[in-house]
Amino acid sequence: MNAAVFGLLLASCLFCTTSGLSTDYYEKTCPQLEHAVRRVVKKAMKNDATVPAALLRMHFHDCFIRGCDGSVLLDSKGNNTAEKEGPPNISLHAFYVIDHAKEAVEALCPGTVSCADILAVAARDSVTLSGGPHWEVPKGRKDGTISKASDTRQLPAPIFNNSQLQQSFSQRGLSIDDLVALSGGHTLGFAHCSSFQNRIHNFNATHDVDPSLDPTFGTALQKTCPMHNKVKNAGSTLDPTTTKFDNRYYKMILQGRSIFSSDQALLDNPRTKMLVAKFAKSRKHFRKAFAQSMIKMSSLSGGEEIRLNCRLVR
Repeated sequence: MNAAVFGLLLASCLFCTTSGLSTDYYEKTCPQLEHAVRRVVKKAMKNDATVPAALLRMHFHDCFIRGCDGSVLLDSKGNNTAEKEGPPNISLHAFYVIDHAKEAVEALCPGTVSCADILAVAARDSVTLSGGPHWEVPKGRKDGTISKASDTRQLPAPIFNNSQLQQSFSQRGLSIDDLVALSGGHTLGFAHCSSFQNRIHNFNATHDVDPSLDPTFGTALQKTCPMHNKVKNAGSTLDPTTTKFDNRYYKMILQGRSIFSSDQALLDNPRTKMLVAKFAKSRKHFRKAFAQSMIKMSSLSGGEEIRLNCRLVR
């Protein structure tokens, strides 16, 4: 798929460019790129089962602020607090995987490949190596030089309702179909109690627990996350049944067993509800839609340099 096709996909995007992106961007300048990144991701996954979800979430959070420019990878410096220290990103981890991948790529192709491209490839590999679909990643992004913690307020929150979710995705040129497909990334990952506390304690004046939650599931979450929880990293995996990338997430929504209220909110609109049911029924349709939406989202490009160290502006 070439840059012209990506341009058509993202015609409604307000803040991004797609010029120069192509799947064969490094064919002559760094042909070993994808093999090198995959090797690093695979090794990291053997040592830490949380790596796939971490890389996928990192890429998503990168793309939703200023486009996919690697700004989420930058460290804070001086008086500037970087994105990775913003409230929604404090739980992000596995930055070392991107550091190691960058080192491997630099050894092969010095000063050639952006950190943003490495992150996009690593996120794809994390999905594929977890049993999910494979897709050709468009490449040619440049790294951004701006990273502000305050910008993380732009990220969709786990308490968003359906309209808020649609607005957040629409502002980035992403459709309702993309919203539901990309939400399927929650088949991987972990949620801290603070992300869903609003659903399991003092939900409203009538119900202590969100009535859209399956009662048994709600009770289990209350035990995991008591009202006055003192366990710092307490929480729940988003899909406690498997560590594989599959369509189980959608089935859990239909069963009232989704963790985030934003996930459950996908049933509050006829179109998103229909897509949830479609993906719950067909793993094949979900895999295809997810890959297409990841290509679209990862083409939200920005930036102007190629960093030699992903944590520092060149």
